[in-house]
Amino acid sequence: MFDFLDVYPWLLPIIIFFGRILDVTLGTLRIIFVSKGQKYLAPIMGFFEVFIWVIIISQILARANDMVAYLSYAAGYATGNYVGIIIEGRIAFGIVVCRIYTNKLPGKLVSMLADHGYGSTTFEGMGSKMKVWVVEAVIERKDLKTLDHYIATFDENTFYTAEDVRTRQKGIFPKSTLLFNRWRPGK
Repeated sequence: MFDFLDVYPWLLPIIIFFGRILDVTLGTLRIIFVSKGQKYLAPIMGFFEVFIWVIIISQILARANDMVAYLSYAAGYATGNYVGIIIEGRIAFGIVVCRIYTNKLPGKLVSMLADHGYGSTTFEGMGSKMKVWVVEAVIERKDLKTLDHYIATFDENTFYTAEDVRTRQKGIFPKSTLLFNRWRPGK
């Protein structure tokens, strides 16, 4: 399959490097999909990840006998982790619960969220120095920047946290798009 490498041996480190980027990127995404409970996407990612890895490792065992190939393998691994994290951040896959802590009455913020299709729950709490209001909203992770804008519009001194949620059921949520529609231009 890779007989051309006998004629062009300098291509081996390049193939190793980019092959490792691809398989480690898929591995990073697979782990993220497993943690989010995506039982159909994770195995598909795993299949291609291992398939590419077997091809790369077989070429290393058959042909690579120099430090450049080994360094290409390690550099591809490191770069693949980086690329996987960047891709995961771009697709912003998953659901988060945002806890918003404010000293102001939260009615305006709750209305703003409701106007944009986000449900929320409000309750009083006691901070270290004074009474605070806590507003919780469960949103798609891709909408976190939009929520940040609403929070800053409401009160730029408001503190909030966001935590991953594995599943959600019932409640008020805006209509969502499929994961792969996010990559299509014009959508």
